Amino acid sequence: MVRAKNRKRISWLMLTVIAGVVFGYVSWLMPTMARVETAQSAEGYQLKFRTKGEELQIYEDGQWKSYFVKGINLGASLPGYYPGEFPIQKEDYLRWFAQISELGVKAVRIYTIHQPVFYEALVEYNRDRPDDPLYLIQGIWSPEEALNEKLDAYLPEIRQEFRQEIEHAVGAVYGDISIPEKPGKAYGKYTVNAGPYLLGWHIGTEWNPEMVKQTNRLRQKVPPYDSKHIQVEKNASSFEKWLAEMMDYTAQLEAERGWQHPIAFTNWVTTDPIKHPGEPIIHEDMVSVDPTHIKAVQWEAGTFAAYHVYPYYPDFFRLDATLKTVKNRDGEIDTYKAYLRELKKYHAGMPIMVTEFGVPSSLGVAHLGHLGRDQGGHREQEQGRINAELLREIADEGYSGAVLFEWQDEWFKRTWNTMRYEIPEERRSAWMNVLTNESFFGLLAMHSSKEDDIIIDGNSSDWHKISPKEKQRISVKVPGFEEIWVTHDEGYLYLGARLDKPFIPEREKLMFGVDTIPGGNRQTKELPGLTLDEGLEALVILGNRQESEVKIASNYDFHRRLYGIRYGMLPVHENEMKDNSGLFVPWKLAVSLKMEPPDTKQSHPFEEVVAGRLYRGNTEPGHPEYNSHAHWQTDGKWVELRIPWMLLGFTDPSTRHVMSYSGETNKFHSIQTNGIRMIPMRVDKQSGRMEGVETGKLIPFSTWQRYSWPEWSQPGYVERIKQSYHTYQKALQSIPTYR
Repeated sequence: MVRAKNRKRISWLMLTVIAGVVFGYVSWLMPTMARVETAQSAEGYQLKFRTKGEELQIYEDGQWKSYFVKGINLGASLPGYYPGEFPIQKEDYLRWFAQISELGVKAVRIYTIHQPVFYEALVEYNRDRPDDPLYLIQGIWSPEEALNEKLDAYLPEIRQEFRQEIEHAVGAVYGDISIPEKPGKAYGKYTVNAGPYLLGWHIGTEWNPEMVKQTNRLRQKVPPYDSKHIQVEKNASSFEKWLAEMMDYTAQLEAERGWQHPIAFTNWVTTDPIKHPGEPIIHEDMVSVDPTHIKAVQWEAGTFAAYHVYPYYPDFFRLDATLKTVKNRDGEIDTYKAYLRELKKYHAGMPIMVTEFGVPSSLGVAHLGHLGRDQGGHREQEQGRINAELLREIADEGYSGAVLFEWQDEWFKRTWNTMRYEIPEERRSAWMNVLTNESFFGLLAMHSSKEDDIIIDGNSSDWHKISPKEKQRISVKVPGFEEIWVTHDEGYLYLGARLDKPFIPEREKLMFGVDTIPGGNRQTKELPGLTLDEGLEALVILGNRQESEVKIASNYDFHRRLYGIRYGMLPVHENEMKDNSGLFVPWKLAVSLKMEPPDTKQSHPFEEVVAGRLYRGNTEPGHPEYNSHAHWQTDGKWVELRIPWMLLGFTDPSTRHVMSYSGETNKFHSIQTNGIRMIPMRVDKQSGRMEGVETGKLIPFSTWQRYSWPEWSQPGYVERIKQSYHTYQKALQSIPTYR
């Protein structure tokens, strides 16, 4: 009898051990079995987050707590890819999630459905952090192209496409759907339940005001949608009714899974419900999409307002006198802070978050902002400082969250003032164009592949480590230069020159004439006595801070050809457009177009900035003088330089395409070059004497050696945390998560 009892006890112990092992194994395979503390609504739905009054709340320690979302937007691409190709792997997500958490961010926002590995990685990562998980704000992409083309949100095909996207998004989050393969869309079998880590839904994209206005006009008499959870006020517009329908459909599908989460639709300053008397462009203040017209019914999780708010766009942030009334912590008039205050006041009674904000660390600039908060032109240190300022202002003004744009740099992105120069456009993701600001909002840099191989610091030692196959010594024997080396990567052309005596920028200039295709300046006023049998497209100048830049041949200048010849916004002189004009002009980018009534409310001049400046500095991370924009440095006889591709006329270095001199006035054309020729010169500032070439004699430049390279299909890149990361990290630490 005792033996029988012992055998029974042992059997139960074995079963317990086996069950524990099985449970542990299943938990490892299905990590969402880890419990997340939740509340339960009166209807029995699980709740982790909800809205109450003007607060967003989280359920923790058996109670609801007021919560400030510290978020970051996460893109879907890597260098060499477009978002619809979904190249990011599970190990990438896991590495990034750890870095994002270390930053102090508590939630990632994605704009659309990602591949199954994203949700698998998120749940796996959170399994080991039960007390401090990384939450998800799931975006649902609207049929943007169809909406902008058809200008009617109520068309059956648009409604159906959006509803299907909602079905896929909800299924992807809760891990109970298989999405068929479709070009540009995530697909696969979604089996992991990330629902417990969801913070909220973010419906749609930035709305085209023309589409909103047209939808409202065409569908004036449309009745409110017969909704269950999300309804509209009587004064809601037709487009707002359509949005409520889509939000309600999301809620219904989630309710079927036994959960409720807060829901918002994407909005931006262009379609906010506030009037802006100082905004010159009619398009930017023509229609509103109002979150206060949409309310939750039998949806305890509630709704919130979500806006993309940048300090440089639209133009009223610089021009509207009604916003120049509020001062920031430093006592400065701050239009961004004033706008935040006005927007928050309008949305009294509901939570509001800024779900996109920030500035890029690009060399190029696309818009000018108040207090120097421009769209581009910032070193990494400046990017961090400005992002931190914006974060604090959002928190100070009583918002429920701030979601920074963005985590990683994305090369595929385009900008209005450089996109016409990137030809062929489908190759945009294959190279790094530092003039395109949209590619450099990240706190995680995606540098070109030689970023760590060649440190711009005036030391030649790293050049010795470059493989002979990846560099070329230019066989140009000219006085003043002992040797010249050239290499390249996806972002720059690199030059290393050893001189016969130290380069002193205060006394002399170092110049490199660059030729890529037939045409250009065979003579120039800047180099009197120089005569070439083949012309130069660009002139690289190193000197003091004001002198160091890349200039472009006047008849080759994309900027003046576009905004002068085509649009008539700049003066064009006939002698400047002639071949061999002898003129090199500064490399510029437009930052604001000329605006005149009736297209705008008031007149506004054309604005431009010099984009070809070359900055002396050091690119070694951690160095006291580190400058992410540094282009050149010298240490006595050695001079090294990296030149952004577009400044030399390249429209796509991966296929060796450069801008052509020819083309209609409404379209640019590119042509493939056989390579780059360079002519080096040293010019004494006081005497103007030129060393390096023989003056007064025709130089057979067309016979000189070229630097060329094979085309590349897939770029290399270097992933690295920017200095702005650490500055932003400190700012996040200064803001309480719970209020």
